[in-house]
Amino acid sequence: MNWQTSRFLIPLDQPKVMGIVNVTPDSFSDGGTHDTPGQALAHCEQLLREGCDILDIGGESTRPGSPAVPLDEELARVIPVVREAVKLGVPVSVDTYKPQVMREVLDAGADIINDVWALRQPGAREAVAAHPDCGVCLMHMHRDPQTMQSDPMSGDALPVVRAFLAEQAAALEAAGVAPPRIVLDPGIGFGKTLAQNFELLRRQGELLSLGYPLLAGWSRKGSLGSVTGIKNAVDRMVPSVAAALLAIEWGARVVRVHDVKETVAALAVWRAARATTTTGQEDTSR
Repeated sequence: MNWQTSRFLIPLDQPKVMGIVNVTPDSFSDGGTHDTPGQALAHCEQLLREGCDILDIGGESTRPGSPAVPLDEELARVIPVVREAVKLGVPVSVDTYKPQVMREVLDAGADIINDVWALRQPGAREAVAAHPDCGVCLMHMHRDPQTMQSDPMSGDALPVVRAFLAEQAAALEAAGVAPPRIVLDPGIGFGKTLAQNFELLRRQGELLSLGYPLLAGWSRKGSLGSVTGIKNAVDRMVPSVAAALLAIEWGARVVRVHDVKETVAALAVWRAARATTTTGQEDTSR
């Protein structure tokens, strides 16, 4: 299985690590840390040294309750970073829901559009469909960032999320986007309760049956803080890595993370364990 993007055909036979680059002053865990083009590009380079496979650049926070960012401001944040990041030799994703931003970052060389609204904003689907090869990640979000956690979903979230993602993927295919360009994201934390988030993780296989690769975004999320008691998001590295590994073990092909170095190291252990299981070799170092 591969993910077709603007410049790269990304093989997904092994899981890929997508490193988060927030060019924002107000993201929930690292807002203000990389909010100038120079800082953001330096962070891109650091994530590549740590082993990330894909860079994901975002210019607007989607934390619960976050205000919308004006179009001109988002463009001013992300375009200079994208123009330089595409020179680094790896796929570049842009986290945006605005069609004009999509068009401009794709013109600047971006490879993937990662949209928390799943291209539901007017003109977004057309912006992606007009591009011959760009990749796209469609995410489920209940309501919007301003209200999603004040009035979260009720009941069993899995069938609702599955039906939504199936509908959006079908609509995108009908607009002319080939299936290998599409990846799906259940939207952990985006309008779901604590129990629903972990149920979505446990039942990921039911989303895989749609036939598209899955992206999992558990990094530093509030649900991890709730079950561990770790209030500060930047201190949730260990539970974030644990959740990423569980998501991969249960079928996710891409994990979107802040803590790239630690996730890459954990994946090395995961791969070694799977290789040992496959070959039947025994560890005799004890």
